[in-house]
Amino acid sequence: MSFGLILLIIIVLIGAFLVSLFNSLVGLRNRVKNAWAQIDVQLKRRHDLIPNLVETVKGYVSHERETLESVTNARTRAMGAGTVGDKSKAEADLSGALGRLMVVVENYPTLKANENFLALQEELTSTENKIAFARQSYNDAVLFFNNKIQMFPSNLIATMFNFAASEFFLVEDASEKAAPQVSFKK
Repeated sequence: MSFGLILLIIIVLIGAFLVSLFNSLVGLRNRVKNAWAQIDVQLKRRHDLIPNLVETVKGYVSHERETLESVTNARTRAMGAGTVGDKSKAEADLSGALGRLMVVVENYPTLKANENFLALQEELTSTENKIAFARQSYNDAVLFFNNKIQMFPSNLIATMFNFAASEFFLVEDASEKAAPQVSFKK
């Protein structure tokens, strides 16, 4: 075999390796985008449920206007958030407002027994679970993608083609992060 043929084979193999790295980075970036789209679907579902929930509650708790307005305002901010970080913060605020609404609902036994309210509450709980699962899936995809663009040798291709690290969808609400405190003191 001539030196030229060996050199050509080496160049072809290196080129194939680089193309393979580039394609894997594109695939991972697309996986992150898909995972974010799944979160977006669940957040939209949540946002669509909230007006019905507020209207149902409004009929029973007319003097709790401030709580209802805070839920509505938080929903509006969440729907308008752009970046992953902004959306994460806005969704945490919305979760907090919904939590305060549920505390108010506890004071109205007839509302808690209302079929429409129970159905909406069940649907919202189901959606919250789906959001948590989608957030976990998204963050796993981001972790895998970010690792790939930061590790050698794929980081060389990532830098060359401007692959940027993706942002995690974090839980901003301190009450969601904190473990419940258990005390047996009297």
